[in-house]
Amino acid sequence: MAAPGGARRRPLLLLLFAGLVHGASAVFVVKNGNGTACIMADFSATFLTSYDTRSGPQNKSFELPAGAEVSNSSSCGKENASDSSLVITFGRGHTLTLIFTRNATRYEVQLMRFAYNLSDTDTFPNSSSTGVKTVESATDIKADINKTYRCVSETQVNMDNVTVTLRDAAIQAYLSSSNFSREETRCEQDLPTPTTPPQPAPTPAPASPAVFRYNVSGSNGTCLLASMGLQLNVTYRTVDNKTVTREFNVNPNKTTFGGNCSATLATLELHSENLLLLALQFVMNESSSRVFLQGVQLNLTLPDAKEGSFTATNSSLRALQATAGNSYKCNAEQRLRVTSSFSLNMFRVWLQAFRVDGDKFGPVEECQLDENSMLIPIAVGGALAGLVLIVLLAYLIGRKRSHAGYQTI
Repeated sequence: MAAPGGARRRPLLLLLFAGLVHGASAVFVVKNGNGTACIMADFSATFLTSYDTRSGPQNKSFELPAGAEVSNSSSCGKENASDSSLVITFGRGHTLTLIFTRNATRYEVQLMRFAYNLSDTDTFPNSSSTGVKTVESATDIKADINKTYRCVSETQVNMDNVTVTLRDAAIQAYLSSSNFSREETRCEQDLPTPTTPPQPAPTPAPASPAVFRYNVSGSNGTCLLASMGLQLNVTYRTVDNKTVTREFNVNPNKTTFGGNCSATLATLELHSENLLLLALQFVMNESSSRVFLQGVQLNLTLPDAKEGSFTATNSSLRALQATAGNSYKCNAEQRLRVTSSFSLNMFRVWLQAFRVDGDKFGPVEECQLDENSMLIPIAVGGALAGLVLIVLLAYLIGRKRSHAGYQTI
């Protein structure tokens, strides 16, 4: 488990809460060639993922085990100043990576990456795929230099079809000593609700956006078909130097759309008076025949913004996935984090990119949010049926015993 120069860890007590057993917390340490610690992390983690089996999609939840180790591929970066990384390995080929970056005053986990081995039949029984699959996402984990990031509350990082939940986390990179700093930067979830004097009523959030049917066609016919409602969630600085977060619905009645098609790229572009551009880029991986949303670009005019406009771009997404020829459908609201200051909220999504047959959607692949929402009524119905069966059996047994106590005269 030694990182360059050595690394160590120590298991802690299992966390029990509300009847659920959480994985063991552990201290992970990365050291440089001189044996000086540059990264320390103490947390427990739960992984929730969905994978394909021969009988259909299967959800799997598992913990970061006590035997997890720091990999030799962990790094302190160049002179403890450039990007550094903590790489944790466990099980049969699973890896959790935290990549850190810094400026003069703050550091952050710029990227979290999780690689899991579908060939591990103990963790992923009956998987229809094998090999290692990798997902990644930006995070909100950040702290002041020479302070420990501390978060007792749960912190969730959503990466495509995987959700990583950290608990009771203490993380510090670019250490000035070989231990956690006593000074802490607390996560927002841990901070008390501030008491403030009465303020004017805030602008209410807009209602759910109208659902509209979009299509993009090329020389070979329709390459993109989408029915959905779109909402922009942006955080920006106003002319009076205040940071605000606001939501704007995309109004189909005031929006024009278009786009372009190629063999492996389909782009939907939306324009309106203030929405200079919202572009959604879908790609097809020809080797795996998987289609997904890879890029989002936004250019929005904001009259009260300090800069006058808002722009955001991300071309490394992997969202809204489906097999080529199938359609992706999700009735639940989805919040797609594009950048730290922009999320795209999507409502009642039904879309298909590539291999579109005219104006008809192909076979449906449901999103995990819809599948999870179906589990609740099924579980409640099963519990009620079991209760009724127990009461009926108790009644029949009691009635049989009462008849046995009488004799014929």
